[in-house]
Amino acid sequence: MTRHIRHAGYFCALLLVALLLNAARVQVVQAPSYDRNPANRRPDIARYELPRGNILVGGRPVTGSRDTREHLRYERTYADGPLYAPVTGFASQLYGTTLLESTEDGVLSGADPMLAPFPLWNDFTRARNAGGDVVTTLHPAAQQAAYQALAGRKGAVAALEPSTGRILALVSAPSYDPQPLSGNGSAAAEAWTRLNADKDRPMLNRAVRQTYPPGSTFKVVTAAAALDAGVVTDLEAPTDSPDPYRLPGTRTRLTNASKGCADASVREAFTFSCNTVFAKLGVEVGVTGMTATAHAFGFNNGQLRIPFPVARSTFDTTVDKAQLALSSIGQYNTRATPLQMAMVAAAVANGGQVRDPYLVERTTRPGGSTLATGGSRAIRQAMYPSTAVRLRAMMREVVENGTGHNAAIRGATVGGKTGTAQHGLGNSGTPYAWFVSWAQGDRDLAARVAVAVVVEDAEADRGEISGGGDAAPIARAVMEAVLTSPDASPGWRPTGG
Repeated sequence: MTRHIRHAGYFCALLLVALLLNAARVQVVQAPSYDRNPANRRPDIARYELPRGNILVGGRPVTGSRDTREHLRYERTYADGPLYAPVTGFASQLYGTTLLESTEDGVLSGADPMLAPFPLWNDFTRARNAGGDVVTTLHPAAQQAAYQALAGRKGAVAALEPSTGRILALVSAPSYDPQPLSGNGSAAAEAWTRLNADKDRPMLNRAVRQTYPPGSTFKVVTAAAALDAGVVTDLEAPTDSPDPYRLPGTRTRLTNASKGCADASVREAFTFSCNTVFAKLGVEVGVTGMTATAHAFGFNNGQLRIPFPVARSTFDTTVDKAQLALSSIGQYNTRATPLQMAMVAAAVANGGQVRDPYLVERTTRPGGSTLATGGSRAIRQAMYPSTAVRLRAMMREVVENGTGHNAAIRGATVGGKTGTAQHGLGNSGTPYAWFVSWAQGDRDLAARVAVAVVVEDAEADRGEISGGGDAAPIARAVMEAVLTSPDASPGWRPTGG
């Protein structure tokens, strides 16, 4: 009898070991496949059982969480949703996440291992930590000024701090409210259908995901290439440029919207935006020189993240001379995001140095302690410092005596460049109005802000003046907001004075 009891005990022990091994197999080996199974709702339930961390602007949360008391308990909420949608994106229980809600999802949802005090214990218990917060670099007053100045027109604004690359404003219009997308009911599905059917594409982030022909604002890049290459040594000397200018190897004649461009100096041509002068300069610099300068500014870089991806701005490297002439005035295949053109203006303001832009100043744990910081950014020399000095003077001339006078700010030094970009079949579309600029307060040691504005539905009947008439006032509003309230955001620090 004792022997049988002993055998039964061994058998029970064996069964217990088998059960433990199977439990370990299910919880460790097969857990990932169960998590990925669409029929398994436990990961979704766990994901939404705690409030999501917040995205902060100027120390204030622009997101929140609402307790629905349902299985997917917490829904995302948004304060000033349309204002910050090009930054936050959305967090939807049906449609996933976009923009900062996506790239910082690990921190916001609590899934980031760095948030766990005991990561191995959490792996065993499969517990989820409370979400952390994401502190942005945005300047609230600049963001608000850009949004209000666009006043419902299609377009975008990007503003940077030149010395650091911090993004101070990122606005896209028309915008949308992410709030209706947050839940999982019929209202979210209806909102999704409505937004995707809208011909104005409000969910398109025009500031970083849409590229446009930059038009005459690209003449900043062409001028930098010509000065660096020594093609231009005297800004006041006549350039021997005809008006009209026949594109090399063709019968096509390039004309100007402004008068007095024949044989104009580079300074005059920049101030009054003479196409003929800069097309000829681009050809004289050559494809190699123009390409090198464009690359240094950030064109053709498909790896830029802020932290979400930025569309690649392009400068065609396979052009003939006629195409190069058009590319050098921001037409043909040259295309740029507003953020890229803000980087161009920032490089001029920052002594020729380009810093990669970034949007997240730091991430924090639920208690407020720092989890990670934005860190130092890559630096490139887009042009010689002496070239940047000369370009700053020319951009000041545009605002003081040229087409950019609408960007002038009392008590500040402002430099800018207007642009009108043709597009559509046979250039039949309404031209895009551009303005790129930088501003420095009278007591500042360096430029404090660089801005790029594009307006898609501008009234562009007068060539280059449209950039000054439609886009320059928007840039001025953003620059004034930064210059008059520099301490509005904890993620923003002034560079001087």
